[in-house]
Amino acid sequence: MNGAHFKGEVIPESAVRFVRHFHSPFGLRSEGAATAASPASPDGRGRGGSVARVWQFLTDAALLPEWYGDGSIEPREGGRVTLMGGHIRGVVTAWRPEKLLGYTWNVFAPGETVSQWPISYIELALEPADGGTSLTLTHRPIPEAMQKQTTMGWHTMLDLIEAGLRGEFPKRSDLFQKNAALYGVDLQKLPKK
Repeated sequence: MNGAHFKGEVIPESAVRFVRHFHSPFGLRSEGAATAASPASPDGRGRGGSVARVWQFLTDAALLPEWYGDGSIEPREGGRVTLMGGHIRGVVTAWRPEKLLGYTWNVFAPGETVSQWPISYIELALEPADGGTSLTLTHRPIPEAMQKQTTMGWHTMLDLIEAGLRGEFPKRSDLFQKNAALYGVDLQKLPKK
């Protein structure tokens, strides 16, 4: 996977930002490194990195489990966001199809109705680039104790989207190991609030 050829960065305001380039239809590239794309699979997955296809991976409830677990994003500003079976909940703050998706991000433990974590904000901006799509993901603010873990998590999610665009669907847990090493995260000692 391309993930080894780029690294997310912590930016001012305790934020994390990634820029990932998905090229279509012949390859995917992140920060200048190219890989070959697989042909489309029979179910239509893996059709490359067009803006429409990347948007579909970010918003379609049928594809969310491939990269972010069971969930849904109601397609309108003010819509409900539920990811990872309700572990992540929020509200859509920007819905501009194939351009910008924004939502609040709040982490809930099982059974919680009020989160013990501060609310943060996700922005996923898409634009055509070099025959494919440039996706800029910004997540802010991130508590200092969670910055490495959050960066590792988003890197993994983007790896999963990239693989899905090629028609491949690896296990998230397999990618966590590689990306934990990249960001110096001990998966056995994850920071707690």
